[in-house]
Amino acid sequence: MSSTSANIVRAEQIWLDGKLVKWDDGHVPVMTHALHYGLGVFEGIRAYRTHDGRLAVFRLREHIERLFDSAHICMMKLPFTVEQLMEACLELLRKQKDQFANGAYLRPIAFMGDGAMGLGAINPTRVAVTAWDWGAYLGDKGIRDGIRAKVSSYTRMHVNVNMVRGKISGQYVNSILAKREAVLAGYDEAILLDISGFVAEASGENIFLVNKKGIIKTPPLSCPILDGITRDTVLKILRDSGRSVEEVTVTRDALYIANEVFFTGTAAEITPVREVDNRTVGAGKPGPITQYVQETYFRTVRGQEPRYIEWLTYV
Repeated sequence: MSSTSANIVRAEQIWLDGKLVKWDDGHVPVMTHALHYGLGVFEGIRAYRTHDGRLAVFRLREHIERLFDSAHICMMKLPFTVEQLMEACLELLRKQKDQFANGAYLRPIAFMGDGAMGLGAINPTRVAVTAWDWGAYLGDKGIRDGIRAKVSSYTRMHVNVNMVRGKISGQYVNSILAKREAVLAGYDEAILLDISGFVAEASGENIFLVNKKGIIKTPPLSCPILDGITRDTVLKILRDSGRSVEEVTVTRDALYIANEVFFTGTAAEITPVREVDNRTVGAGKPGPITQYVQETYFRTVRGQEPRYIEWLTYV
């Protein structure tokens, strides 16, 4: 493997339109429709090294089914079945599993290919799966100690502006602008509000908070948020532990005075937030519920929680 950036150690091969090809041979034409207009859908999936040294993909079926849902929302017909794309992910890892000593991040993507141009064009859908060794998205220190977040000046798009249940390529420009704004201002991540001023989500993560009464809250799916698979995982973990979670609208200042705030996402995993808009959250370090979620989550993805073993697909 070779390093292509500070964050990516790439694999030797990718899966493209039904077959494995060398990474450097995975080209698309400059006139690819999705490159010009953003019509594509994608997923982020993690595969972890389990406690016994095997490689296992976390919630593979749920991710691929969401990819198909996203494509359906965009009226894109995928030329493969759910089972075929699941197998594509596994084949890619199987052929290169020794290269992923610490696990892998998978990126299935479907996009409108080249042919006609213009907004009304309907070209064949192309599908690829790539994989690389990607560590903690917001850094190991962020996972351990928590990060600093900033409420963005950018607003999460309204449900009549974007399709919030779809993980759609072009929609992420909104997140990119918010993320860049936050990083340039010295923060680690951005938090976006909806058009009513309620907390929606971070640039690439869902949000949970624990208030001073110990009540756990997260924005509901009626907000313009992605129906996160890690969010769903955390809801299950918390409720199985006997804790209740309220899926309710949350104001910005509720984050300021919370005892705990944490982000969830496939890339970010479970990342504590120690500060929002220069206000220290709680004690300024991961709280007990955040720590419980982190510990249970990492035990789960490493195959150490028998009650959640069905979430793992071994390579």
